[in-house]
Amino acid sequence: MRALCLLAISFSLFGQASADQVSLKNGDRLSGTIVKSDGKNLLLHTDYAGDVSLKWDAVQGIESAGQLHVELQDGTNAVGTVTSSDDKLDIATATRGTVQAPKSGVKNLRNDAEQAAYEKTLHPGLLQGWKTGLNFGFAFTGGNSQTKNLALAFVGTRQTSRDKLGLYTNSVYATNDAAGASPSTTANAIGGGLRYDHDLTPKVFGFAAADFFSDGLQGLNLRSVFGGGAGYHVIKNDRTTLDLLGGLNYTHESYTTLTPNFAALTLGEELMHKIGKSTVLNERLSFFPNLNSPGEFRGTFDFATVTKMNKWLGWQNSFSDVYVTNPPVGKKQNDVILTTGLNVSFGQ
Repeated sequence: MRALCLLAISFSLFGQASADQVSLKNGDRLSGTIVKSDGKNLLLHTDYAGDVSLKWDAVQGIESAGQLHVELQDGTNAVGTVTSSDDKLDIATATRGTVQAPKSGVKNLRNDAEQAAYEKTLHPGLLQGWKTGLNFGFAFTGGNSQTKNLALAFVGTRQTSRDKLGLYTNSVYATNDAAGASPSTTANAIGGGLRYDHDLTPKVFGFAAADFFSDGLQGLNLRSVFGGGAGYHVIKNDRTTLDLLGGLNYTHESYTTLTPNFAALTLGEELMHKIGKSTVLNERLSFFPNLNSPGEFRGTFDFATVTKMNKWLGWQNSFSDVYVTNPPVGKKQNDVILTTGLNVSFGQ
């Protein structure tokens, strides 16, 4: 019996010894697994309380049983077991000996599992890291009025720490089926495209894009726009991004009565803002002056919100306005699309 008790105590002491230890300035001492720190908070996983978030300034010292990956404010990195005293970290590396650093100089700190997950986000496979959404709206009337209206849209974004690839497509189709109605098709527009951004510096990025649009009621069989340029991150954080863009594009338009081709400037701004925990607002304004015919231009304005009802289902509202100065004779300059409906999200 005594041997069993000693064995149990030994296992208990071994478990404590093999766990990471965190001591706080108020005298508390916690045991668990250090997951990560961003220099502001330390995440500690414990068996008795789950994940515990601690203020980094409140941490007096740490002792890691396993190696940690430490990224410092000066850009250097060190990997090894970590102990701390007198507001300094001692990192016992395998190749450089003990590296010392001030606790206030820590930019990021991760365990092996968290570091592997972080590195995966830096170089994901082409099919990894996508966030996608499908918007769907449908309206139907019968009796005195007989109409159908279908709106579909798809958006996909794959973003890493240095670049972003975005895809989109949207379409609106509506009919008036009442006897004698003219025209019977009241809307028939479809658009789509892609854009790739790559950060050159933390603030400046280059981009390349291709956009395609067709509008049956405007007589536009296909507009193809290929362009590129540079952008500037005015604001870039988890809640808000605001980008300014400038560049050149080549536009080919195929109307039923003419087929203009011309070079144009690309000027614009894009805004994304998270409102609370459930709503995301997106806004984009673009201006394309025709370099071949001064005074002629095309402008687009897009505004959309998505409000999450749960992890994968939300409600979306979108408004789009496309303006051209030189439509075919008899066609209007503005095309306005307003849609609302369900949004289904995929990816994390």
